[in-house]
Amino acid sequence: MSKLIPQTLLSDIPDLYATEGETNPLCYVKLFTPDSNWTWYIIEFSKSDRNTCYGYVRGFEDELGYFTLEELESIHGSLGLEIERDLQFEPTRFATLKAS
Repeated sequence: MSKLIPQTLLSDIPDLYATEGETNPLCYVKLFTPDSNWTWYIIEFSKSDRNTCYGYVRGFEDELGYFTLEELESIHGSLGLEIERDLQFEPTRFATLKAS
C-alpha cells in the first residue's frame, strides 16, 4: 500500500505495458518534491508488484522511465521534505506535459 497514492487512484492507472504502443499516453498522477525541481508523472503502474511505475520524470533531464513507489517514499529533498502528490492535478496527455 502506498502512502503517496490512494488505492482508489492506483486502480485507475493502466497496468505496466498496457499503453506500450501509444504515442501520447495519459499521465494519471503527478508527484513532486516541494523543495527541489523533481517531478514524476505516472503513466502505468504494476498491478502484480504494486510498486513499479512507468512515467515521465522531470529532474536533471526530462525522460520516460521506470521508478518505484518505495523508492519515491524514501526520498527527501534538500530541506528534508518528502515527495507529495499534487492533489489538483488532472490526468493530462504526455505531449501536453512535455510541451510545457
